[in-house]
Amino acid sequence: MHSYLQRAKEIIEAEAKALLEIPLDDGFERAINIIYECKGKVITTGMGKAGNIALKIAGTLSSTGTPAAFLHPGEAAHGDLGLLAPGDVIIAFSTSGKTREVIEMLQLAHHFGIDKIIGVTSHPDSAIHELSNVVINMGQISEPCSLGLTPTSSTTVMMALGDAIALVLMEKKKFTKEQYGLRHHGGYLGQKAKEKMTCTMSQNS
Repeated sequence: MHSYLQRAKEIIEAEAKALLEIPLDDGFERAINIIYECKGKVITTGMGKAGNIALKIAGTLSSTGTPAAFLHPGEAAHGDLGLLAPGDVIIAFSTSGKTREVIEMLQLAHHFGIDKIIGVTSHPDSAIHELSNVVINMGQISEPCSLGLTPTSSTTVMMALGDAIALVLMEKKKFTKEQYGLRHHGGYLGQKAKEKMTCTMSQNS
């Protein structure tokens, strides 16, 4: 049992190390400005595990004042590409930067008036780099999987970068608890937001 605990600790430490070594640069800042100035919606995309992260980030963006939707690149090839509209911004998540379905989607995006694409990848010299206006570099990542294949450290880095984008934008927009409550009226977080709204209304009356 002890060896399992040690192995778990090694995996967690590997993921933490990957987070600490993200080479944040002006690409992140440029991405924030592009999304902030977006006149449409933010479209997140990714395939496989990266797609799961992209879906979560779309939800976080929407709940913090930046309208967003996830577009599955596989389904995009079968009609869902129609979600795109002029003024939208795409954030494409792909560790390799070579995911065929994502690349095909980005290649077709300009037909729908999309001229702003942000790539999130560990390989800035990849095909996604060529198709993106801005690239957020995830850094060189080693997966702690014994096979060196299972996306874990890479998806942890994607999640952190997506969360950082959402929260920086939220602060840049001066997004309030009242605004949060309007978008998240259910559950525990919704209750907390309502308490804040009720308190504010009482103080103003």
